[in-house]
Amino acid sequence: MFPAVVSIVIPNWNGRRWLPGCLAALSAQDRPPDEVIVVDNGSTDGSLEYLATSHPDVRVVALDHNTGFAHAANVGVRAARSELVALINTDVELAPDWLARMERRLAADAEAASVACKMLSLDRPEIVYDAGDVLRRDGACEQRGRFERDEGRFDQPGEVFGACAGAALYRRDAVLGVGGFDERYFAYLEDVDLALRLRLAGWGCLYEPAVALHAGEGSSHQLSGTHVYLVARNTLLLVAKAFPLSWLPFVAYRQTSWLWHAGRSGRLWPHLRGLAAGVAVGARAAVSERRRLRAGARVPIADAVPALPFRGPEAGGHPSRRVT
Repeated sequence: MFPAVVSIVIPNWNGRRWLPGCLAALSAQDRPPDEVIVVDNGSTDGSLEYLATSHPDVRVVALDHNTGFAHAANVGVRAARSELVALINTDVELAPDWLARMERRLAADAEAASVACKMLSLDRPEIVYDAGDVLRRDGACEQRGRFERDEGRFDQPGEVFGACAGAALYRRDAVLGVGGFDERYFAYLEDVDLALRLRLAGWGCLYEPAVALHAGEGSSHQLSGTHVYLVARNTLLLVAKAFPLSWLPFVAYRQTSWLWHAGRSGRLWPHLRGLAAGVAVGARAAVSERRRLRAGARVPIADAVPALPFRGPEAGGHPSRRVT
């Protein structure tokens, strides 16, 4: 029934408080994983001691310091002994049928490299956290259903642009074949960048409404504002690597609106620092990688990132659908 071998990779950075729930949910899976790997990013909260005493069966790869989610994920994917690898955040608890459903879905389509799932809020499971990612030509990545009430709109399998790496299943060879996660991202949007490169290489991403409960920002609160910097920087890196020049007016429109919002929300300084860093790293990427990435693509960028509305309910994340 389950011919493939599946590894679970959990990047962890000071996630001791979340590990018991995450690992208990893995132990309760209808289809048990074939191995569980925790890549620890230099935790100082007792995570390693807890794993050694309470979960000696878990394979631990201990890094000296916080190298970022992208690097830890790459370490885990390379260390995995399985053809399929599920990436799970420490603050995620999976429904018992999650792995079985995700594996069956990916096994049924040889042209797909990943499967996204229905992620719900851990403390408010009636609220959708992510039902697959959508990348727009203005450089914004929308999480389908974000902040909406879970009323069945995302209960049908289908296809999406990409998967949130907080709870997703990947075909290991496909991920490694496009170079894995880009470690310059450190954290945030590294999964969107990977999804784009997979699509340019001809791979698809499926959606299976298997449930994963996600606390959200389980470790990002430790970044002390750095997440604002990283999102601003990484968005420009993503755009510089692949977007055609004809899309720059769309990007400028979105960047202007985000700049206004950063000023209104008291986050202007880290946002500006992120933009400055994004221009620098994006310029280098445009010179060294842009032509090579586009030349090697099997799918045109216009097909990989289809035209979608920038405003209104169809753009995703619309205030009219948010539940307070």
